[in-house]
Amino acid sequence: MERSDRRGLIAEAATEILAAQGIRGLTHSAVDVRLDLPRGSTSYYFRTRQALLEAVVRRIADTSAHRFQLTGLALAAVAGHTAAANAMAAWLDDLLVGRRHHVTARYALTIELAGFPELHALLARALFSREHATRLCEALGASDPGAASADLVSLIEGLLFDRFAGARSLDGVEAGTPASVGQFARPLEAYLRGMS
Repeated sequence: MERSDRRGLIAEAATEILAAQGIRGLTHSAVDVRLDLPRGSTSYYFRTRQALLEAVVRRIADTSAHRFQLTGLALAAVAGHTAAANAMAAWLDDLLVGRRHHVTARYALTIELAGFPELHALLARALFSREHATRLCEALGASDPGAASADLVSLIEGLLFDRFAGARSLDGVEAGTPASVGQFARPLEAYLRGMS
């Protein structure tokens, strides 16, 4: 196995452990055990706890960037507000279905990394990109794309958290269903239509 592949596997396993066991459960040896690696393997690739946490943050960010490219959101923006809202809603819903451990790990790390500006900044942008949001807002004709994109990212953050752990998490709407996508799409479309 190549070194970069092993680093990626370790980072993903660390993300899963963090999501399942919390910040205290994430240790180098826990990753070794999870991946059935020889003792000390994770420490070889990520010498410190800080390096391991950084690997988790980068894994979440890199996966998000890659998955975002697959959403077709840029094309959806050309098709209008409804198509863009539906594409964003499907992407948010996918976070709750296929990447819930990334969402959980990100929330767990938010407080932990508050004192580390570089990692905090990367973590804050790990799931949602203002740059992509700005391009979307420009394509949809926002009068102030910069402000509109900052507000859009805040809305998306709030919608995701509400569905993950807030009041809407109690509504019984199952992620991965049309009802789930619709619950995200309604406020997104209302915002996109009102930002002009």
